[in-house]
Amino acid sequence: MVYKGACYCQEIKYEIDISSPDEARTSLCHCKNCKLQKDSLTEGCYSTDVLTSFALAAFGLTTKIPVKAFSYTRESAKPTVHEADNGSGSLLHREFCSKCGTGILEYGAAAANEFRYVMTGTLEDPGSLPPKGEFFCLYREKWMPEIPGIFHKDRLKE
Repeated sequence: MVYKGACYCQEIKYEIDISSPDEARTSLCHCKNCKLQKDSLTEGCYSTDVLTSFALAAFGLTTKIPVKAFSYTRESAKPTVHEADNGSGSLLHREFCSKCGTGILEYGAAAANEFRYVMTGTLEDPGSLPPKGEFFCLYREKWMPEIPGIFHKDRLKE
């Protein structure tokens, strides 16, 4: 199965090639870094609904895939790369479009050779890979309900 995605301005395009949706894990993250990162659901969206815009900035939404499943298309521009300490002493690598600012993917140093965490909102059909879990629920905004039917972890390692 091939899933396609792009940034808002369409300069960066990519494909995810997996044999089954089970190879992907979409998750909400309520950690401070994900809240600071411009959320993938709001990329390119200009909502007139202030509450919707506010709610979407309260968590990150990424889809974890095997590194070999991700590729930029031939016509894609090269992403800009930013690397920095994620606040816990680990190096976090993020790729984004320098033209429109859309975040495309991220990964930590420990996952560099195994996984990519794609910003789910950049997929052509983000609903095709629904969430399977929530991380750092300890930091979930009090007004945000728990999503039923998926796993919930207060911390990363439980």
